[in-house]
Amino acid sequence: MDSNVNKKSALTENDGIEQPQSVSDVAAERIRNLRKKKINSQEIYSGILNHDKVALSKGITLVESTNPNHKNLANEVIDACLPYANKSVRIGITGVPGVGKSTFIEAFGMYLTSIGKKVAVLAIDPSSSISHGSILGDKTRMEDLVRNVNAFIRPSASGDSLGGVARKTRESIILCEACGFDVILIETVGVGQSETAVHSMVDFFLLLNLAGAGDELQGIKRGIMEMADAIVINKADGDNLNKARNAKLDVNRALHLFPPKASKWQPKVKLASAYYNEGIAEIWEMLSEYFTLTKENNYFDNHRKEQNKYWMMETIQEQILNRFYQTKGIETLIESNKTAVQENEKSPFSAASEILDYYFR
Repeated sequence: MDSNVNKKSALTENDGIEQPQSVSDVAAERIRNLRKKKINSQEIYSGILNHDKVALSKGITLVESTNPNHKNLANEVIDACLPYANKSVRIGITGVPGVGKSTFIEAFGMYLTSIGKKVAVLAIDPSSSISHGSILGDKTRMEDLVRNVNAFIRPSASGDSLGGVARKTRESIILCEACGFDVILIETVGVGQSETAVHSMVDFFLLLNLAGAGDELQGIKRGIMEMADAIVINKADGDNLNKARNAKLDVNRALHLFPPKASKWQPKVKLASAYYNEGIAEIWEMLSEYFTLTKENNYFDNHRKEQNKYWMMETIQEQILNRFYQTKGIETLIESNKTAVQENEKSPFSAASEILDYYFR
């Protein structure tokens, strides 16, 4: 008998042990049931009104959903929360990338919770224009605040909305207020078109600036400066302190060139070092002065009424645009007209008229 008959090659693979299931049968069944489970809007808004942060997260996810089936459910949640909203102060925070927005917001949020405030942070993360993905990294950058029981951080992808402002931030504010948060901080992606949208949903607009980075005058742009209720020169510490003081003088001079605000508030410039937690209490004192003044002269309430009207009109425009692109045949007509316009066979205006005539018919 050949001795090599029962021998195996060194390259032969053994069967090995049977691999366990990656998910147990019980867990798999639970996942299937969760997927089948209908979203209960009453359960969500009841949880929000009971100050449940898990319910708040679910509510914001529902509001941000692009699924048409979720639209009515989201409106039910918003309508139920609306009577319990409008009891907070809303603060928009913006600044150039690298100015230290996340560090500032964490230091500011920790200070506010230390004096008994409940703080919600709606942080807008920029989406990639190529992959449309978003890192949503604010929770990792605000390690202390994210663990604070009196704080809630919700990063949202900006998507395709104007300048990086999340499309549903306005509704998310209402849910956060109904959940008992009395200070809402809204962080934008950076200096750009997004400031106009954020300015239209906050009570106070705070611009963070840097000294010694060559952007003292770059930051003094008429549009941004006119919207700002205060400018904070961040990273005012160490060797940068004298530069920060000089930048404060420059910005103060610029602010006095602008016409008075309707709020009767004179914008102020403050120095701060969020990293070393310096100047944070003074910024809250300044904000408190602003809220006292604007509530006494009725600007606070009137401004919010105007914002509500603005967002009604914005929503109408958004819905019209959505329905336009969802109309059967529109996409095909647009593509054919694009080619004609590119080849100079048709003017952009006549092409647009043809498409709109088709839609309105």
